[in-house]
Amino acid sequence: MPLHKTIQYNPNTKILIWKITESFDALFSEVLLKEKTLTRLQGMKSETHQRAFLSVRKLLQETGHNDLQLHYDDYGKPALDNENHISITHSFDFSAIILSDKNVGIDIEQRREKIIRIADKFVDDSEFLFLNKENQQDYISKLTVIWGIKEAVFKIRNEKGISFKDHIFVAPFEMADLKAEALLTFENLNVKFEISFEEIENYTLVYAFEK
Repeated sequence: MPLHKTIQYNPNTKILIWKITESFDALFSEVLLKEKTLTRLQGMKSETHQRAFLSVRKLLQETGHNDLQLHYDDYGKPALDNENHISITHSFDFSAIILSDKNVGIDIEQRREKIIRIADKFVDDSEFLFLNKENQQDYISKLTVIWGIKEAVFKIRNEKGISFKDHIFVAPFEMADLKAEALLTFENLNVKFEISFEEIENYTLVYAFEK
């Protein structure tokens, strides 16, 4: 399938989303890969993961970049040869990237009931106060947003030792807001983040900017 959606957040920030419907062979035939990437691809045991990995390279090509320009640091954070910041995400049927002149993070997650079972592992007591467990649909939606926010914030800072539950805090929000705020408190860091989110089919897309 071609590009699913493009969001021009501002003149210097663009989000591209891909719905992964192609076969592995179809995706593989349309992307340019450097040797290191090809080795990494061949080491993946899951074809679902391989297709997602390749779809990210398709998204790169949609922006005029390619895999030769994409690199990862020792902690797995991606970077491009030019001055643009990049963040990457994929989950089952969707992948997405964000390019910006600012340090950014992005996450896409499938909304699933299983998130309820792990909520205690990443949700702080103050965050539970604005969650309504009686409305399961809203509860799952907000939990997914909170997870996505913390994942996106972590991708921005990429500091070893950061705990989603103990160091990243999300301010109260409603699903209709499509916006939220978060705070990272870790060692000597005390950083605020602006968040945008939206639901795409049964997935939740979240992207974060450091204030």
